[in-house]
Amino acid sequence: MSTTLFNLQLDHIAHLQRAYSDILVEHQLDSLAIYSGHTSDHFADDHAPPFQAYGHFMHWVGLADLQHSWLIIQPEKRPQLYLYAPADFWHLPTYLPEEPWVEAFDVHLFSDKIGSDIIPPALAGNAAVIGDIERLDTRTLKAERHPEQIVHALDELRLVKTPYEIACLREANRLAIAGHQAAQAAFIGASGELDVQLAYLGASRQRESNVPYQNIIGLNEHAGVLHYQHYDLTAPKHRYSLLVDAGRRFRGYCADITRTYAGPDAPVVFGELVNAMQDVKDELVRGVAPGVNFVTLHEQMHYHLGEVLVTHGLYKGTGEQAVEEGVTRAFCPHGLGHSLGLQVHDVAGLRHSDGTHAPAPKLHPALRLTRTLRPGMVVTIEPGLYFIAMLLDPLRSTSLPINWPLVDQLMPCGGIRIEDNVAVTESGFVNLTP
Repeated sequence: MSTTLFNLQLDHIAHLQRAYSDILVEHQLDSLAIYSGHTSDHFADDHAPPFQAYGHFMHWVGLADLQHSWLIIQPEKRPQLYLYAPADFWHLPTYLPEEPWVEAFDVHLFSDKIGSDIIPPALAGNAAVIGDIERLDTRTLKAERHPEQIVHALDELRLVKTPYEIACLREANRLAIAGHQAAQAAFIGASGELDVQLAYLGASRQRESNVPYQNIIGLNEHAGVLHYQHYDLTAPKHRYSLLVDAGRRFRGYCADITRTYAGPDAPVVFGELVNAMQDVKDELVRGVAPGVNFVTLHEQMHYHLGEVLVTHGLYKGTGEQAVEEGVTRAFCPHGLGHSLGLQVHDVAGLRHSDGTHAPAPKLHPALRLTRTLRPGMVVTIEPGLYFIAMLLDPLRSTSLPINWPLVDQLMPCGGIRIEDNVAVTESGFVNLTP
């Protein structure tokens, strides 16, 4: 690991110490306990699903797999890390990496699960606790549980990334890109969805339980299922399309990249549409800058999409009419993108600059980000164009000038989504997905 990254991480922790101190003093708190969380066994079983630590805990330590652990933050004091590290021969014991950031914490190792009957001793004074504590016995804990104002302030803090966080997101993208290249090669080699998934995991160097979200590997009509959740074991007879929406973590931070490919059996126009949506994505990325409202960018996506539908013969009116008549919403029902960080759909997306709630527009209820962009924010830009029967069929009985024979020809292709991860800078943007 480079010295530069370690130095950036130490600067990041110092930034958190100052910011948390200001927040705690403002809200008259002496201590804040952050619980990492823990997984639970499946019902009537002794196996548990994969675990992911609470985002505000990861913000400090960058490790996504620390269960039953606590951070105690107090103004102007060193952070206290209470690490659950039992002696165990059934599992590999918990350990911290030999990296400079560990020296910024006072580390306490515990073999018992803190929270059931042991409360972190550093928690004192006027205190609050956040995290998944509902399943813990905290009856003796004298602390406010999940104070809304504190959580909102910490969410806002995570919205704007430090240089260390940008570096981690850039590296997560680099690793994910290697996976996407392998997925494309597997598609060219006539692989099935599971084979594409395994190629992705191998090239991006991760196991399936560590991905930041379940990878979407959709061949043909499955590319039109927005959160397609299966992997067919065999390759289809015809290869019309492949959509790969897949990510990677690096030190807790998530890449979220999507690519779509036209197969050898696809109509020529589908390949042209893939290229057109790539151009739309690039144009929208160029629109990322401080002071730009993300809702406006989302609306621009629909006007670009309207022009794509007209240019490629799917709609026989004007692009503006396609937007006004709701046609583009039937071809793309999701939002342009979302905030990205320690969570794929990162916190504080649906808020105004003052922290108050800003819901998605009525016409675009799936939009996950309604903020005005600021330097340090990282967002995804992911325009889409899909052929989804349940959304398009209601329009067949209307007089809208949709080219239904062409729509039917493209139905087996499922759809198109192209997604990059973009950081907002002081003067514009940096695309983290080269």
